[in-house]
Amino acid sequence: MSMNMFKKLLQTPVIFLSKQNHFLRMSSDAAATQTRQTSNIEKSLNQVTLLGRSGNNPEQRGVAENPVVTFSLATNINYSKGTEIMQHTEWHRISVFRPHLREKVINYLEKGDRVLVTGRISYLERKDTGNPDIINKNANS
Repeated sequence: MSMNMFKKLLQTPVIFLSKQNHFLRMSSDAAATQTRQTSNIEKSLNQVTLLGRSGNNPEQRGVAENPVVTFSLATNINYSKGTEIMQHTEWHRISVFRPHLREKVINYLEKGDRVLVTGRISYLERKDTGNPDIINKNANS
């Protein structure tokens, strides 16, 4: 997505409809301005849910003070191309930081297991040592 498309998306009014509370709320520039005037804290959401298969056995990494368990997760996108049904696989690097979840993942998860992951996305940037013009970005949840 280009930066211009992203800016247009941010400027587009968003409408939320909740069946439980039976209300309709519209967020626009005017509403955002009013929100900023009444509250210094803007609400946002960073949440992801992935369902797929583990691509490898979990690995424990890090140091004793900050251990982390990582594994890869494959999710599929199915689409049709003419009369054929095609499948594209996306790979995600999952990092588990919570102690009780780390233990369960390292003890029970195996390559090929079906996994449901919920968490948040954070982007880490690392420069390639071989080529300073290349920056690798990984999404962790």
